[in-house]
Amino acid sequence: MNITLRDFNDQGFSFHDDPVLVIEQFWTAAERKAIRNGMDRTKWVSLMEMPQVYRDFPNCGNWKKGEIDQAEAKLFLQRLSLSCIMRYMESFPNIIGRHMNFNYYSYAAGDALLTHDDTVQSYSPAGTQKPPLRRIAVVAYVHEEWQPDWGGELIIYSSSASQPGNPPRDLSVTHCILPKPGSLVLFTVPRFHRVCRVDSVCGDHTRLSIGGWFMTQHE
Repeated sequence: MNITLRDFNDQGFSFHDDPVLVIEQFWTAAERKAIRNGMDRTKWVSLMEMPQVYRDFPNCGNWKKGEIDQAEAKLFLQRLSLSCIMRYMESFPNIIGRHMNFNYYSYAAGDALLTHDDTVQSYSPAGTQKPPLRRIAVVAYVHEEWQPDWGGELIIYSSSASQPGNPPRDLSVTHCILPKPGSLVLFTVPRFHRVCRVDSVCGDHTRLSIGGWFMTQHE
């Protein structure tokens, strides 16, 4: 489903009916600029500075991750107050906690992300308490410009039975989503997906996004 914000009626959408939602023109130019201003202030950590993550995602260039400031996080969450998210999150039984985890991401030429399904990776914190379960993945594109031949597409595959974390051999592409400025992508987890490598023709342009998950915790 690929729609513009002016056509989107939240009340008519259910993640149980369609597990992937793409809304174009969701973020205004002013909102994107405010978020990029926050990115200018953040402390970025590169993939190669995260050894455990790099072990799970080798040969993916050296993309960067940054913490979201409080002001930008508030703006982001206010805009994401969609009832379809709440209805889906509350549809799981025996919830004892609800969590969110969002970060800035920057992909430059040569950066990519291998196929994975967003189940808990080996770098998740260990502990006696069961970790939260990722339920809805969110990607918001906030760069100013992106051309079709610059790469960086989000590829989403059909859901297929397999061991968590291990892509089956018979995956088929259901969505190839260009990272258009201002667009928002949401999809249910687990679902295999990847980020195509950013091509060098992009020059100094970077694929800037906020990404993360809505999660539930259970006993």
